[in-house]
Amino acid sequence: MQIRKAVITAAGPGQRTLPMQLLIDQQGSECSVLSLVVREASRAGINDVCIVVSPGDEEPYSKLVTQDSVRLTFIPQRDPRGYAHAVFCAREFVGDEPFLHFVGDHIYVGPESGGSARRLIDAATTAGCSISTVQITRENLLPYFGAIGGQPVQGKPGFYRIDTVLEKPTPTEAEQSLIVPGLRSGQYLCFYGMHVLTPAIFEILAELLSDSAQKRPSLSSALAILAQREQYLAMIHKGQRFDVGVKYGLFSAQLALAMHGRDRDKVLTEIIQVLATREQSEGSGQ
Repeated sequence: MQIRKAVITAAGPGQRTLPMQLLIDQQGSECSVLSLVVREASRAGINDVCIVVSPGDEEPYSKLVTQDSVRLTFIPQRDPRGYAHAVFCAREFVGDEPFLHFVGDHIYVGPESGGSARRLIDAATTAGCSISTVQITRENLLPYFGAIGGQPVQGKPGFYRIDTVLEKPTPTEAEQSLIVPGLRSGQYLCFYGMHVLTPAIFEILAELLSDSAQKRPSLSSALAILAQREQYLAMIHKGQRFDVGVKYGLFSAQLALAMHGRDRDKVLTEIIQVLATREQSEGSGQ
């Protein structure tokens, strides 16, 4: 299985300006969130990238990306029916191929020299099936993520054969349905936000979107069906994922980039100086 294309979704009403935010990357250069996301795909060997956007965002987004080695295709989501529908909009672009997918307002920072997506693509190429990255997550964070249940793959530590997918389950639902042998009590496997998916996902999405009872089906619902129709694996990822749309998300992403970058010592020194100044100010006020 060869993965040559990537789909990035960036069309959510509350998401549109987030990819435009600016950060300092590991090399000390200013760049946009979207540029960092596209760079993640490029580092994984992908040179054909589709970005699903709100109508009218094609031009401003195109100015944010300076990856000359990547061919960009912008597809407008003209009928805003949610995240799953945004992925579905890329069906013609993907064609009959597996593809890498992540969202446009998340930044991935990890120890891998080739990027977080590189390891995922290598694993999916070897396994020949869909694979989603997951992280071990405490139950108090379940309301923020999709989560999976499944069985360990024999001889492949960190890999699980998915049999259940739930979108933002309650702790009770997770305890009853998301069984994963080997995890501690109160721990679950939640999506890391990066997937390699086979084109079978589009047929499933078409079925869900054609159901009048489901105006905005979730991607997790489609992934749950995918797990019943073909082999679908989860792979534990130890990198960090930052949602720049949450409170302090952009700050946390910037801090992580700095800690993994060339200016790490300088940034650490400045943080220590800020903390020391704060302690001195509090001490003098007593």
